[in-house]
Amino acid sequence: MDKLEKNTEIIKIIEGNTKILVPAETLNNISPSKLKIFFNPKAVTNRDFSIIAYSAFAKKFQGPKIFLDSLAGVGARGLRVANEIKNIQVISNDINRRAVELGSRSSVINNLDCYLAYNDEACNFLSVHSKKHQRGMIVDVDPFGSPSKYIDCGIRATMHGGLLSMTATDLQVLHGIFKKTCQRKYYGTPIKTTYSNEIAIRLMLGSIYLVASRLSVTINPIFVENNFHYYRVYVKISNRPDNDNKIGYVLHCRKCGNREINEHVQICSNCASNTEIAGPLWIDKLFDREFISCMLNENYNHINRKCYDVLKKCFLESNIVGVYFTSEEIASILHMSPLKLSEIIYGLQKIDFAASPTSLNQCGFRTNAKINDIFEVFQSHK
Repeated sequence: MDKLEKNTEIIKIIEGNTKILVPAETLNNISPSKLKIFFNPKAVTNRDFSIIAYSAFAKKFQGPKIFLDSLAGVGARGLRVANEIKNIQVISNDINRRAVELGSRSSVINNLDCYLAYNDEACNFLSVHSKKHQRGMIVDVDPFGSPSKYIDCGIRATMHGGLLSMTATDLQVLHGIFKKTCQRKYYGTPIKTTYSNEIAIRLMLGSIYLVASRLSVTINPIFVENNFHYYRVYVKISNRPDNDNKIGYVLHCRKCGNREINEHVQICSNCASNTEIAGPLWIDKLFDREFISCMLNENYNHINRKCYDVLKKCFLESNIVGVYFTSEEIASILHMSPLKLSEIIYGLQKIDFAASPTSLNQCGFRTNAKINDIFEVFQSHK
């Protein structure tokens, strides 16, 4: 261990199979926002998913394989990409000069000649790389808080056919505690529900879609994931206008539990009660089935196997449009005990509906069935 500056002890850790130099204090549950040098040890699962996704994407991509890490901190994600995925040029950036220095030193101890580190403000860095022949195959935006101010420059820095990945950690905003702030940052209104994480992800995607539309760019979400402290979306960028409307609302009925995705605001189609409305937000699919299959084919022994368990659920739910339900929620409405997920899914499939577990909630299931059909399955077990 050594010291980069006064009172900052530097230690070497191994994440994946990559050596990373980090401030010792970041490993002691100190909030990343309070530190001068950014490293979040709790985001290891986030970075594991990135390695799987970026490796799968790079294998299919035709063009220069450049990875732009705009808010790199000590460079953990970029270092892992450079070390664990073959034939990618990593260009890492952070506004903190000492963090950039740590990333460069980490690249040396990993013997990486495909890792470059820059010291700049994120949007300036992305603007430099928005020019032809300098854009990224993959652009990563991982801020502390909201990614909203980076959406425009992130899209511009992504190649046609490339991948833009964004993280949000302002969960209180996205969950509806600060609705006006959410409207300013994400152009939509959240509501508090048992599936608030999915509404949050759809609000993120909706805001990216709206900015992309202004730039005559199409986005296609291919993977999303969430943990207790972040949401992350992966969208493919195409430099052509999108002629389909993929923005609408989630309509939630507090009376009967019905929920619908719709382009228009309306009363509950099940019980005619007024609905609570989230949006405008993204109303199309969250996963690309073919891409999830490619991710499942990536075999990394040093990555937590739980990531692959999550991906299996993503694959199963990838073709089902609509927000998820939970067993506890339906049981509460019907005043009965929750059913096992396997019983719910089998019961729905038995009456010819699509149904699967969801990756967004361990007790959740996704289906194209209506609320009364779900009630019927539950009541058949009384």
